[in-house]
Amino acid sequence: MKKSISILAVAALATSMFVACGPSKAEIEAKEKAKQDSLTEVTKQDSIAKAAEAAKAAEMAKADSLAQVAKADSLKKVEEEAATKSKKGGKK
Repeated sequence: MKKSISILAVAALATSMFVACGPSKAEIEAKEKAKQDSLTEVTKQDSIAKAAEAAKAAEMAKADSLAQVAKADSLKKVEEEAATKSKKGGKK
């Protein structure tokens, strides 16, 4: 009788140990919420980074466009000066 009570007690302790070792429902929900919050933050940061990259690309394109316009203007000015000098002619 004592032996069967001992075996029953050990079995009850072992079962309660397995049940008690797992995370509670609240812990599981908190972990899932933290995971979702983390994913939301990463998505937000990624979106901000993409917007900044797009703005930088637009600024670079604008600067390149302005540089091309300035180059075209300076070439036109040089051509006009060369045309004016050739029209003046004259001796030195």
